[in-house]
Formats: sequence, C-alpha cells, structure tokens
Amino acid sequence: MNDVALPGGEQVPALGMGTWGMGENSARRREELASVRLGVELGMTLIDTAEMYGEGLTEQFLGEALAGLRDRVFLVSKVYPHHASRQGVLGACERSLRRLGTDHLDLYLLHWRGDVPLAETVAGFEALRASGKIRHWGVSNFDTGDLAELFALPGGERCAVNQVLYNLTRRGPEFQLLPWMRAHGVPLMAYSPIEQGRLARAGALAEIAAARGVSHWQVALAWALCRPDAIAIPKAARESHLRENLAAGTLSLSEAERARLDVQFAPPRRGQPLEML
Repeated sequence: MNDVALPGGEQVPALGMGTWGMGENSARRREELASVRLGVELGMTLIDTAEMYGEGLTEQFLGEALAGLRDRVFLVSKVYPHHASRQGVLGACERSLRRLGTDHLDLYLLHWRGDVPLAETVAGFEALRASGKIRHWGVSNFDTGDLAELFALPGGERCAVNQVLYNLTRRGPEFQLLPWMRAHGVPLMAYSPIEQGRLARAGALAEIAAARGVSHWQVALAWALCRPDAIAIPKAARESHLRENLAAGTLSLSEAERARLDVQFAPPRRGQPLEML
C-alpha cells in the first residue's frame, strides 16, 4: 500500500477507511466492529469520522472498535461549521475525544465552511495543536477561493489536507482546485471515491474490470489512488468489502486504461462549483 506525505513530511496510508453511517444500527454493529478492527490489522490505519456522523454515535462506535488499537491508527475527525469558533472548536474537540476514547486526534478538519470567520477557526485549531489535543488540522469541502483565503491568514498555510468529493463521475476538482492544492502542497483526501457504489456497470470501466478479474468499483478506487498526492477513504462495513478495497489499493492502472476511462468519464473542460454530498 502506498503512502502520501503530509506537509512537513509525515507519511500516511493512501488508502484508509471512511465511517459515515457506521455504528448507527445495532443489528450491524458486530459486523462493523469486526470490519474496522480487521482493517487496522491489515494496514488500513487511517480512519476518518466526524462529529456529524450519527450526531456522535459513529465516534462512540469507533471508540469501542479501536480499544487497544489506538496507537496504530491515524485518526481523523471533523468539526461542524457552527462549532468552529475560537472557543467552540475547543469544546467540540473535547467532546469528540471523549466519544473516541482518546487524548488526541491526528487530524482535525473543518467539515465545511460556515458563517464563522476562518481566522477564528484557525486560531482554535492552533490552540488545540499547541495543547497536544490535535497533531494536524485541515479542511473539508473547500474550493479554490476558500483555500486561497485560508492561506492568506496567519497560520493558514498549516492546512494539512482538503477532503473533497472526488471520483470518476465527480472530476470537477481537476480543473482548478487540485492543481492549486498540488502547487501549495496540500494533499487531497477523496471521500465517496466509488460514488457509494453507484457507478456504471458498462463501458470501459466494466471492460477493464473484466479483463483484470476484479469488480468495476475496484477499478474506480484504483483510479482515485493513481494520484501520488491522493488519499481515498471508502467505507467498508463488511469484511468482504474491506478485503476488496485493500486489493484495489494494490491495483495499478496503465496509461492506456486511464485513457479509456477518460473517454467514458471525461475530465472537466471548465471550472464548476465544488460538489458535496
């Protein structure tokens, strides 16, 4: 499995685990707990969550799932925009830490931009970093103009990652956002990298999958991981999906295969607003 360098040089796994919707259904809890723990054992040690997911239930679930494994995990959570004031972010982080059963987060993200001035959020993040409550901070769902505004603030250049919706059917960020991020050393964290499984089962994607003996969504995940600065965080609530994600992380697409996918899923020819789920 490849790694991606954060600003400052720390290496994190390019393939991690998303947790949106996990821990909310008691009937699936045992299977989901086993999937997360197996993922850590197999090296998928970057795990993403948010206080929004289940209004804290997913963080509580992860606190249980990661018992005894926390020191092996690069743990990411996200703060609601309405909690992202200078003081509000401190309280939100403390609540997330309690639910997760840990004394620090490895990466803390602003989930999306709200009405709180970015300067306040950065000040809160920096206070958390100075106190050891978080190791890195970043943003999610930020478009190019948002990042430019962030980087103009004192300390804004410490943004470690931007988590955005990016997959074969959502390639808008390639036109302007991803080039800006690469120029400024900000890695991409792609959420919904297989469009929650809603990908075409025909055309080049299916043909490449059949030739490779893999699923069409494994090819889509491998495509998302082709970028050297990309981290992908697909959800896998079952062991079978987890192992398929892991196999996709070792699948290297050729230039010819990527060109065929470009025909079926055309890259953007003009700027467009950043999409969100």
